[in-house]
Amino acid sequence: MAAIYVVAAAVTCFKLLLIPSYRSTDFEVHRNWLAVTHSLPISQWYTDKTSEWTLDYPPLFAWMEFFLSQIAKHFDPEMLRVTNLNYASDATILFQRLTVIVTDFMYLFAAKKFCDVCVKKTKGKESVSSNIYQNPSLIMAVLLMANFGLLIVDHIHFQYNGVLMGIFILSIVCIYQNQFLQSALWFSILLNMKHIYLYVAPVYFVYLLRCYCYNPNKQGSKFSISSFSLLRLIYLGMIVLTVFGISFGPFIYMGQLSQVLSRLFPFKRGLCHAYWAPNFWALYNIADKAASIIGTKLKVLSSVAVEEASMTGGLVQEFSHTVLPSIKPIYTVILTLLAMLPALIHLFLNPQKGGQGFVRCLVLCGFASFLFGWHVHEKAILIIIIPLTLLILEKREDGRLYLFLSTIGFYSLFPLLFTQFETPIKIVLLILHCLYSFSSLSNIYRSASTMLPVVSWYESLYLLGIIPLEIYNSFIHHVLKLNISLPFIPLLLTSVYCSIGVLYAWLRFYSTTLKSSTHKTKTS
Repeated sequence: MAAIYVVAAAVTCFKLLLIPSYRSTDFEVHRNWLAVTHSLPISQWYTDKTSEWTLDYPPLFAWMEFFLSQIAKHFDPEMLRVTNLNYASDATILFQRLTVIVTDFMYLFAAKKFCDVCVKKTKGKESVSSNIYQNPSLIMAVLLMANFGLLIVDHIHFQYNGVLMGIFILSIVCIYQNQFLQSALWFSILLNMKHIYLYVAPVYFVYLLRCYCYNPNKQGSKFSISSFSLLRLIYLGMIVLTVFGISFGPFIYMGQLSQVLSRLFPFKRGLCHAYWAPNFWALYNIADKAASIIGTKLKVLSSVAVEEASMTGGLVQEFSHTVLPSIKPIYTVILTLLAMLPALIHLFLNPQKGGQGFVRCLVLCGFASFLFGWHVHEKAILIIIIPLTLLILEKREDGRLYLFLSTIGFYSLFPLLFTQFETPIKIVLLILHCLYSFSSLSNIYRSASTMLPVVSWYESLYLLGIIPLEIYNSFIHHVLKLNISLPFIPLLLTSVYCSIGVLYAWLRFYSTTLKSSTHKTKTS
């Protein structure tokens, strides 16, 4: 459809306008990785410590940086010197910004493929309307391609989530098409580019085992142990092992596997990331903080002990809670797995045709890892929101939860852009996202809500609460000059407020998923 190409072109042009905007330390991180992979032999990629921003992504991503560096030397070879720390010439900035935009075409391609293949499959004969507020494929294309989170995280803050999400969506499209081996291939590549996707790996394992290795000719039929195909399991294993072998093989040969793994899984970074992702641990931390204050007032706790255990300084590393039990990495692993387990069991017992059940499980496992994982980045909310976007045309409840979660989830990314210059940009972009998403889904589901369309009145009140919160964060906090004495307060308020909404969305989505399968079982 030509209109989808217009959307892709318009989004790309907008990304070009963001080139001069604020960039985070991630810009220097990736510049350093360009230098490391270009200037050092492969044996030193995961051992070099010249910069504090050492290479800590899997090998396939390192190879991507290596190939980009072959182009970078034609822009400014100085950026490829390992000792040239914090180097940011105009040519370097232009090159790195353009690499994000160019690699984003993988995401745009995947989004279009999903719209072409999966939207038509789920909605039947597609409307011929070219109205971006009424045509299902165009609505999906706009919400995917103009994703607010990707725009500010990749094209302002600076990262390469677009290319990774593109590979992720391609693997999902293959599931919709029952191309299981291709899906395994794409996901194996994804894991070897960014290991955060390990959190959703159990979904692929369970679904491919159930729908490819069992009942190979009758997907979704009654489960039978005798239908297991060892040959198909071998096919899957060969694909996965081949990709991992290509990725990690050189480092295994050099005896550096343990060194690479130590870079990929640095558990000493602390329970919470510096920007306090809006998850369960944000609520846990604030509960401990409140209890410690009360304990100090009642003279039950020592003020010295409370000060030593403080986690409200912004840059959180390892610390001990004052009143509540301190959390170790193994505790977060157990909680995450327990939160995933019902969804995985449900997927194995109810492998719905068409891939919708698979995506629902991806969303639930994304929720579990975000809410209960160790040192979770606030940007990880995209691993929930983008798969959830793929479900919005399935039924009203999914559209409702998308509107709720995307609004609060995207708002939780605001602290990433903390400079005053970017404040109008992020506010306007979020308003545009809300206007389009609410109005388009209102047309799809014919909402007659007296408050915000599609969502309930109490969800509307919660979402509207963002307005006074942002007024305080952006203006009142500075007017009261609290930004000097209590600079962490806006971040704390944002994280705690948004974590309540994310937790609510998780519980509601879980309930909806389990109830829908129960209803189908009763009516079948």
